[in-house]
Amino acid sequence: MTHATTAQHLTAIDLLRGRAFPAGPVASAMVESGPGFHVAQLRADEQLWDADPADVEETAQEYRAELEGLISALSLRWGEPEVLDLADHLERVAMGMPVRPPLDVLCGQVPRVHAWRADGRWIAVGLGEGEPEMPAFRLLAAVGRADAVL
Repeated sequence: MTHATTAQHLTAIDLLRGRAFPAGPVASAMVESGPGFHVAQLRADEQLWDADPADVEETAQEYRAELEGLISALSLRWGEPEVLDLADHLERVAMGMPVRPPLDVLCGQVPRVHAWRADGRWIAVGLGEGEPEMPAFRLLAAVGRADAVL
């Protein structure tokens, strides 16, 4: 299984930070963007429904280590992150209530993000692991306007 290094993830985040925000929604296989935000999939594995539980746990540990490495590297740049639990945002989305982007995109994919504000941008990373009976791992990064999350 190949996966990116922390340096490659940082490069991807830096590219997102420098990218202009589109006027309307735009999506590709790896990036979902909209007015004031980008959300990128840094790494994802197909759902591991039929995988050996030991393989699933090994994959989970790899993802958690990648997230921790990324948090450490970003903390060296910008200090300790704010940890934002997205459960309330997910509940609001489920009830049809408005949630500001990119939190509306993130809350359905990761339970929480580690976030920083730097150079007029809000930068966050998070890990989605799916449900125990349907594991699906994804490491995400988001960049938004600094006022994206109040």
